Amino acid sequence: MDTQETSPSVLLFFNNERFIFNAGEGLQRFCAEHKIKLSQVDHICLTRVCSETAGGLPGLLLSLAGIKNGSPESTEHVDIWGPPNLDLLVNAMKNFVPHATMVKAHIIPRSDNVMVHGNGAALASSLHAEELQAEGKFKAVSISAILLTPTHLDGSHFSSNDTSIVYICNLHDIRGEFDPRKAKACGLKKGRKLGQLQNGISVKSDLLDIEVHPDDVIGPPIPGPIVLIVDCPTEPHAQELLSAQALNAYYSDSQSNSQETTKVVNCIIHLSPATVVSSPVYEKWMRKFGSAQHIMARTTRKHETTPILESSARIATRLHYLCPQLFPAPSLFSVQNDDVAAPNFKGSISKVCGISAENLLKFTLRPPRRLGLDRSSVQNRMTSSVFVKELLSEIPEIADAAKNISTFWHKPKEDEADLFTRQDSEVMTGDPSLAGHAAPRCLDNVQRDDLEIVFLGTGSSIPSKYRNVSSIYFNLFSKGGLLLDCGEGSLAQLKRRYGINGADSAVRNLKCIWISHIHADHHAGLARILALRRDLLKGVPHEPMLVIGPEQVGEFLKDYKKLEDLDMLFLDCRSTTVAKWDDMEADSIFDKDHQMSSEGMNDESRDHSVLTCLSEDSSLLRCSKRMKPSTPVDDIKLLKHFKKVLSEAGLVRFISFPVVHCPGAFGIILESAERMNCGKVVPGWKVVYSGDTRPCSEVIEASLGATILIHEATFEDGLLEEAITRNHSTIKEAIEVGRSAGAYRIILTHFSQRYPKVPALDEVSMQRTCIAFDLMSVNLADLQLLPKVLPYLKLLFRTME
Repeated sequence: MDTQETSPSVLLFFNNERFIFNAGEGLQRFCAEHKIKLSQVDHICLTRVCSETAGGLPGLLLSLAGIKNGSPESTEHVDIWGPPNLDLLVNAMKNFVPHATMVKAHIIPRSDNVMVHGNGAALASSLHAEELQAEGKFKAVSISAILLTPTHLDGSHFSSNDTSIVYICNLHDIRGEFDPRKAKACGLKKGRKLGQLQNGISVKSDLLDIEVHPDDVIGPPIPGPIVLIVDCPTEPHAQELLSAQALNAYYSDSQSNSQETTKVVNCIIHLSPATVVSSPVYEKWMRKFGSAQHIMARTTRKHETTPILESSARIATRLHYLCPQLFPAPSLFSVQNDDVAAPNFKGSISKVCGISAENLLKFTLRPPRRLGLDRSSVQNRMTSSVFVKELLSEIPEIADAAKNISTFWHKPKEDEADLFTRQDSEVMTGDPSLAGHAAPRCLDNVQRDDLEIVFLGTGSSIPSKYRNVSSIYFNLFSKGGLLLDCGEGSLAQLKRRYGINGADSAVRNLKCIWISHIHADHHAGLARILALRRDLLKGVPHEPMLVIGPEQVGEFLKDYKKLEDLDMLFLDCRSTTVAKWDDMEADSIFDKDHQMSSEGMNDESRDHSVLTCLSEDSSLLRCSKRMKPSTPVDDIKLLKHFKKVLSEAGLVRFISFPVVHCPGAFGIILESAERMNCGKVVPGWKVVYSGDTRPCSEVIEASLGATILIHEATFEDGLLEEAITRNHSTIKEAIEVGRSAGAYRIILTHFSQRYPKVPALDEVSMQRTCIAFDLMSVNLADLQLLPKVLPYLKLLFRTME
């Protein structure tokens, strides 16, 4: 069982079959951390279809496609089971999951048997269990599903997309044991007939004139254990669950059931939120079972200090010990879900044996002698102090290194002789490419509440136990925040950086989200962030979130919105290029001038006036083309709204530019407004993010004079050919782009997941370069000191393979 940061996932493993129930974000990282192989997964069962339960599904499918060498000609596929809206998700994923033929969606139909009350109001239907019919059926288990779709009798508003599923997993019975004494009494000798009896075939006795039946020599079959997986997101769902006739056979308190006919449920895994589990309706339903073990997967245990991802937490804690200024203390608390209160077990419900789930908690189903809970794999309690103790034992000199780093932040400015002044740099170097060593004017007396860049994910392709996939959070403090890319798990990373409440605040105050390109490692966490913002701002006046990205991302969101309202508007990256911003400004000027000069004219004279002006002035002729803007009218409206949003965020430029990676891939330029310092105008900062790209002139041009260039560096220098093949950059190439543009600081990110450590850098490169790690937080006020930390990071990672 994985109680990871969104909807918990349940893994059901048999010898030849593997089932996953729900695939929330973080599932792949969790499995990588704990060496759980997903390569043999054949069936994914969703209790609901939404970002909470299926946020990790796109990335999982892409990984399985790579593992299984999926191709359009491949006969291998992954079976996905879910409610009727599953087809909406599969259709949306086709926008970026290339191996669509690997997915075989199984829609579990609704029952049409709807009872109608005398007053015409629809009542809850008689809910029947629908058996999942796989090809050749499942080898070790039979699985049935009950659909829960709340009615509208209580005034609640539910749509067909609110359907949830209860899964009933019944392992096949085990044949009874053969009794040699009974066989001898029936006159049977050792030989072929004994095998036939064990296969269910009656035989003639060897010594007696009787026919021997299997039941004469074989004991009764051992019933297969039964597991229920229950997801009731709301109390109306729980009411539907209580009325489900298909579960009557499993109730020990049912008067219609005899002890012989009752199917004994061994384990019930509750994916329902704590507020629902503790409701009277849900408690009444739970009391219907006898000896079943209840496992509460959505409750948070108090004082939980064991991190979900131990390897990631260990690195984050080590980095914090070495340099807390760049690596704030990570939140090690298990971020399981949005429910922070445990269910209140009162009254008769206290008689039910219920426990809170833990990561890697197991319930053994076979062999029968081992039936029950198994905590052997549950993690030992880990704390920051444990990780620090390990570090000091492994690298004793790290304590002195941490003290040295702390002096950088406490050294008086007049003693910082090792930092070039702006004028000295120009005189000493004479090389514009080295001007990046000089502190730019935008850093003069910069305040710590101006800009903080938080790297939520610094890896590539798939999430790993050390690095999550791409996402960068721009914290503008009182002015809000921005997200550049939003890979799977971005929300969980925000929670690890800021805690649950802090992450909620960050999401609530986001100004916009920008996506660089269609690859899943850059946008698969988008729906989860948007869904949380929608819920946080429910009932509060607000504007929809503006998402900016390539056309393919817009197509995905358009299809996904049929499944789940994300409270957002989409703007194509092409509408935020320099040319499009210029078009919008020209359109606005032309429209304003045209409106002023046309006042008081009728239509005929107005048209004649325009034509006369056009014939006399060629510049106006060029402007005339903007009477029907090249930028769509809706995009112009969005851009005008976006300009207001940018102004509130203190930004004057937000420009997307094409890069060399895949069709529709972009980088971005962000520039802040000027400010006053001691009566003088100080220029704003400029940050450029390359997205995924080969080194190209577009990035160099965009980065000219940049305060910070954040550039992908997927491969080490020895893998140049692979970098070229995959349209990525090597570390050396990324640094050279920054040097050519004269960027003051170069921060490298998007490393191949094979590099958890600090890559090799020469002394020259180290003078302006920094290596990004997950949860690293770079404040604008600390830019001058950034390169000085790099040698100490090498010391920290010297023992890592």
